[in-house]
Amino acid sequence: MTSKTPNSISIGHEALNTPFNVDPISLGEFNLLIEQAKSVLTIEAQAILDIAQKLDDNFHKSIDLIIKCKGKVVVTGIGKSGHIANKIAATFASTGTPAFFVHPAELRHGDFGMLAKDDIVIVLSGSGETQEIKLVLDPIKRLGLPIIALTGNKNSTLAKYSQAVIDVAVAKEACPLNLAPTASTTATLAIGDALAIVLMTKKGFKAEDFAASHPGGNLGRQLITVADVMRSGINLPIVLENTEYANVLNEITAKKTGFTMVLDQTGCLLGVVTDGDLRRAQVRYGKDVFVKSAKDIMTGNPKIISQDSLAVEALKIMEDYAISDVLIVDNTNKPIGLIHLKDLLKAGIV
Repeated sequence: MTSKTPNSISIGHEALNTPFNVDPISLGEFNLLIEQAKSVLTIEAQAILDIAQKLDDNFHKSIDLIIKCKGKVVVTGIGKSGHIANKIAATFASTGTPAFFVHPAELRHGDFGMLAKDDIVIVLSGSGETQEIKLVLDPIKRLGLPIIALTGNKNSTLAKYSQAVIDVAVAKEACPLNLAPTASTTATLAIGDALAIVLMTKKGFKAEDFAASHPGGNLGRQLITVADVMRSGINLPIVLENTEYANVLNEITAKKTGFTMVLDQTGCLLGVVTDGDLRRAQVRYGKDVFVKSAKDIMTGNPKIISQDSLAVEALKIMEDYAISDVLIVDNTNKPIGLIHLKDLLKAGIV
């Protein structure tokens, strides 16, 4: 077992069992590491704040160009910028702006066929003079596609080819050598997020739209709408307000829901009759229960929700009121569906 010297800290069994000969970290060294980490985060946070202050008409022009784009947004970059470009394209695509990433070298070796006449190209390059980027600018121009540049050099070759130039220059990198792209890539990524979210807002992109582009995983399940999981049509238990007790019982039995909705003569929802309501009516009215109508024994003000609501909202209603069913009505209070707790279980909401 490794012994500990005074003023040293344990970094876990995994670290102690490493094949490398690493001495325990002294308290002083630990504090230095934490301070350096804080410095990195501070520099990168400041870089984003500085970029925010530099936003100008070029940002507005970029939004306008993308909004008017009838095709897709093509995002490209190489090296670290390429990784950031890939993420920006993915964020665009998931927030209502069709986009994809393509490597500039691949563009020159057959992938120009991926570009169409109505597309727009966003090019990322810190210097704006990267050779692989410069080599694709002329072919993009010949296709007549607008270019938006995210660059740290407003006087670069890339900037001169672009309709809009968003300045992502930073005062310094977080790297102590001021060489590794760190603050600059963080700032560029943040600009990509800013573009995506502004576009999302302008397009009126809603939670339901987000759900459609995230059908898998926990996020997709959280964004499923009521309309996606509700029961409708002949599966709905329905009686009119003047329906007699025996026929109310038959409807509940036939639909196997444990309750039925009660409608007025115009088809609007008045209330529900549950198994419990049936039993309580027998106790209250005795033999006379069979001449009672649905309206006489129903419970009013059932819990309702619209079909455009998220399914998780229906679940919250069930949890708040300790019920297993929520009714779906249209804007005239006419029932169009219902959700049972089992439906939410089946959809993976619970």
